[in-house]
Amino acid sequence: MTARGSDPGTEHAHARELFASARRITALTGAGVSTDSGIPDFRGPNGVWTRDPQAQRLTDLDSYVADPEVRRLAWRGRAEHPAWAAEPNPAHRAFADLAAQGRLTSLLTQNIDGLHQRAGLPVGLVLELHGSVFGVVCLDCGATGSMRAALERVADGEEDPPCRSCGGILKSTTISFGQNLDPDVIRSAQRAALDCDLFLAAGTSLTVHPAAGLAELAVRAGARLVICNAEPTPYDELAAAVLREPLAEVLPELAAVPLAESAEPLRTWGDPSTWG
Repeated sequence: MTARGSDPGTEHAHARELFASARRITALTGAGVSTDSGIPDFRGPNGVWTRDPQAQRLTDLDSYVADPEVRRLAWRGRAEHPAWAAEPNPAHRAFADLAAQGRLTSLLTQNIDGLHQRAGLPVGLVLELHGSVFGVVCLDCGATGSMRAALERVADGEEDPPCRSCGGILKSTTISFGQNLDPDVIRSAQRAALDCDLFLAAGTSLTVHPAAGLAELAVRAGARLVICNAEPTPYDELAAAVLREPLAEVLPELAAVPLAESAEPLRTWGDPSTWG
């Protein structure tokens, strides 16, 4: 059996046809979109966890809560996070172009770096599934604040700054392993997956749930799935097109495909609870 994505010419041609007929696009993006901006992924050949398996402890909620040393290391890492200096790359700008055309209706991202917004994507279109590195939250009372203000306290000598409201543990507003995603965010993401005629998954391994399941939800609702990722994913066989080329090249190309005049309007698929 021929592996999906192994015939680039055919896959590209089909992807262009799909974009030419897509009036409502929902996108799901992962770490691969930001690697060209200097932000390493976690699992890739040069990923954070590949180079330093111990770094995964810093993203584990139980370890973070139980071990003050993990928190001290995490705070130092936050001050040095590449997101502070990163700039959007052509992949980010491609999504902004689709939004300017009125065809990108939702951008669901697993990234925490804010680069989609900095590329010009309207904030109202972006749903940050895994939170943001630029905010902090108290795990005890729920008080929130800015990461920059918390890091100023670290720079002034507080290695593990407590919440100023209750003295509890502060962490970034990113979602750690062992921490549940916001149910309201998930419901909004599910609605976006149902309300599209094309679902684009870019730079994501589609292995982290519940985000990965949004691709299947969209397909079950009748959308066509296009996957742009360097490595195979568990959902490649569901996709109408699979592209392996660098995202900074392929996404601008797809965003430049004009909508065909003959493109049919979005179909209504109804309540997913009624599906067989």
